[in-house]
Amino acid sequence: MFKNRTLKKEVPGLAGIEVTLPGAAMACGALLFDMDGVLVDSLDTIERHLHDWALGRGLDPRHVVAVSPGRTNAELVAEVAPHLDAAAEARLLLEREITDIGGIAACAGAARILQRLDGRAWAVVTSGHRPVALNRLAAAGLPTPDVLITADDVTAGKPDPEGYLAAAHRLGVPPGDCVVIEDAAAGLHAARTAGMRAIAIEDGKGGPHAPYDHAVASLALLDVRVNDHAA
Repeated sequence: MFKNRTLKKEVPGLAGIEVTLPGAAMACGALLFDMDGVLVDSLDTIERHLHDWALGRGLDPRHVVAVSPGRTNAELVAEVAPHLDAAAEARLLLEREITDIGGIAACAGAARILQRLDGRAWAVVTSGHRPVALNRLAAAGLPTPDVLITADDVTAGKPDPEGYLAAAHRLGVPPGDCVVIEDAAAGLHAARTAGMRAIAIEDGKGGPHAPYDHAVASLALLDVRVNDHAA
């Protein structure tokens, strides 16, 4: 698990979104969510896809799954199987991700939090492709954000900050006034590089080993309130 940290109160953000979590409070202009493992409980589905693909290519499924968080399919293939055609293999993975959404559900607390935010206050930044993101959000019964940044919208995936910076720009919120909610080390590094604060979702295995401001076991332990009269 994460090391215990001394949590502190933080100054209000520009748009008056107040985030409370055990022992601490944060304020910001926008919340930027990773999707898988944060809003959408898709771990079993993703691991099933990667396990089957790895076995079919003579790869170690455990290694493939371990290095997959935060990477696009093409980046993952290039990392674990540089001898394969990354673009062709990524297309095969994408086809299954689009068609197989068995086991997809909303993470605890996700629906409640999103219901309290309007489209100007949040975005999703995922390493998945747009059709996958749309299908998984729908399968989980979650709303589609006005700002959805996917692998189709960036030239470099996490830990590159491009996706989070793009989301902040489209929302019209300075990066320093954004709070990222992530469960993967690559995403937390991307948030830090983008100059954003971050809340890490614990994985129960001592990670992610990356910079963050606060950590919680799930979104169910967070609450948000929007001050409509903020400057």
